[in-house]
Amino acid sequence: MAAYKPVAVPACPKLGERITQDTLYWRGYKTPVQIKEFGAINKIDFSPTPPYNYAVTASSRVSAFSETTALSLLGRFYTATPSCAFFFCQVHIYGRYSQEPIKTFSRFRDAAYGATYRDDGRLLAAGSEDGSVCLFDVGGKAPLRQFEGHSKPVHVVGFLSDKYRIFSGGDDYSSNLWDIPSATEIISYSEHTDYVRCGCASKVNADVFITGSYDHTVKLFDARNKSSVMTIEHGHPVESVLLFPSGGLLVSAGGRYVKVWDVLKGGQLLVSLKNHHKTVTCLCLNSSGQRLLSGSLDRHVKIYSTTSYKVVHSFNYATSILSLALSPEDETIVVGMTNGVLNVKHRKPEEKNENSPKKRQPAYRTYVKGRTYMPKQEDFCVSKPVKRVLRKYDKLLRSFQSSKALDAVLEPPIMLHTPEVTVAVMQELHRRGTLRSALAGRDEKQVNLLLTFVARRVIEPRFTPVLVTVADMLTDIYQPVVGQSAIVDKQFLKLQEAIGKEIDYQEELLEVLGMMDTLFATFTKKKDTCLEENKSNGVTGMIATNRNY
Repeated sequence: MAAYKPVAVPACPKLGERITQDTLYWRGYKTPVQIKEFGAINKIDFSPTPPYNYAVTASSRVSAFSETTALSLLGRFYTATPSCAFFFCQVHIYGRYSQEPIKTFSRFRDAAYGATYRDDGRLLAAGSEDGSVCLFDVGGKAPLRQFEGHSKPVHVVGFLSDKYRIFSGGDDYSSNLWDIPSATEIISYSEHTDYVRCGCASKVNADVFITGSYDHTVKLFDARNKSSVMTIEHGHPVESVLLFPSGGLLVSAGGRYVKVWDVLKGGQLLVSLKNHHKTVTCLCLNSSGQRLLSGSLDRHVKIYSTTSYKVVHSFNYATSILSLALSPEDETIVVGMTNGVLNVKHRKPEEKNENSPKKRQPAYRTYVKGRTYMPKQEDFCVSKPVKRVLRKYDKLLRSFQSSKALDAVLEPPIMLHTPEVTVAVMQELHRRGTLRSALAGRDEKQVNLLLTFVARRVIEPRFTPVLVTVADMLTDIYQPVVGQSAIVDKQFLKLQEAIGKEIDYQEELLEVLGMMDTLFATFTKKKDTCLEENKSNGVTGMIATNRNY
């Protein structure tokens, strides 16, 4: 007697996320810690030296508060102005794992912007709403230097790589260079025609820095020249710029685009990325420079490979993103949002437990002849019989209990999560010729269950051929009882409605297909063959001859 063959359930492809090494790596960050600031977070900057603290710049303006009310609400985090409008403007320093500021710089007369560390982590510079640039010692409180020269708010501050000069950009369209020891202005560039909102300095050349503006341009300045040495047209208001560590590639972000430029080839565009749905606001590189991160108002952080410039992973956040930073060792991701929430993710440490039980070592025969061993001609192979475990419906089909086998696959867990199993058993019953008898003789509850399944799944292309046959049989079998049960009548009407809608969709698709064929036919121009060309030339010659006569 032949052995029973289990029902073959067709495997349908499932659309899902492809698991890659990048997916596993970026998923290795723990559940985020959220810290509430008092306003929108416009800049996050990590200290380049251990213990890798990070500076958070956030500012907010609140009016109609009395001085007593503001003091009672904010305590020491309060700065008052004479016009009854209060600016909550501080730069907070956080430790990597602290949820409270370990230090605060609040000696600002107005809102603070863009606090940035120097390369040695000892000094911190920040711009202000009143047009000044403040320089702080990380270990002190009062500003060491205050640079006055901008007439409007300063949003961009950074250190040149020589550590003794600072560049700044403001809403007065100017980009200034300052000398730290003498606290004087070295040079001022007024080449932008709109707000200067981002900038960065070269780590290779101590005289080069870059600024981006809302006039859609990125300008490269050399402190030894009195004007910019390169201008790049981004095409949208520039929100963020970034130089690769080598200094040869420049990344600019503005609008929905992230663009990569080759500085050594005069600003040649290498690639333009459009993976965000809203304005891109911030950029960041990981420690190795192999991954580029971009944050946007669409609440997403995209991670690109710097070799292929394809998105390898993505993070979702609750609200729009204004600032983004990655720690020097890639252990912490910090994101600042428009609602003043600081989202901090720490990478899970790799724990090595010495007391964990050791894995069972393979048997001796595995070392002698393992799974990859290929038998030789003189070897005698003995196959170990494999015991098959049959499913419940297979056992019932093996004993020719068709009705009970159908009942076994009509259970809610199977119908909802693995409908392909239910359809496969129906197809097997139809092949055997016992589907009609399995569907007959059922009560109101069972018929209702069958019709519900058929009405829901009949429109799926992978199930349609089998379920149409099942629907025809159900209609023939239970037609005499139509009108006697309101529940069964309702399910038949649902089945009719589902099939009617699908027919209408198919008709509309055929109409669209016909219109597209007509449209494509008008685009296709018929090319004459050599014979037709000679024929037309001959007719033209005859006409010309007749006219001469």
